[in-house]
Amino acid sequence: QVQLIESGGGLVQAGDSLRLTCAASGRTFSNYVFGWFRQAPGKEREFVAYISWSGSTTYYADSVKGRFTISRDNAKSTVYLQMSSLKPDDTAVYYCAAPPSGRAGLVRPRDYEYWGQGTQVTVSS
Repeated sequence: QVQLIESGGGLVQAGDSLRLTCAASGRTFSNYVFGWFRQAPGKEREFVAYISWSGSTTYYADSVKGRFTISRDNAKSTVYLQMSSLKPDDTAVYYCAAPPSGRAGLVRPRDYEYWGQGTQVTVSS
């Protein structure tokens, strides 16, 4: 079992930056890859970013590529999502997630087993 707790969300203006943090506990952190997802009101949950065990491989949704950066600190059991040049369309609840141990390269929400409670990001124009 992996427990995930997100933090760092808030209300910002377009063009601002935010850093989301996902603190993990319960199992060996380095055994898991991680993803960030988001869900806006009335929309399906969508993939945002992915990071591999060592952090050497990352994927991004086209909508955030060049603006968001995912990273991890295995010593602190923490995953980050640095968000820059935020747009009103980035407004959503952001979730940190992990698939079952040993699985990798996943971008579909249904492939992830462990989820945090989410943190709200609101970007005003």
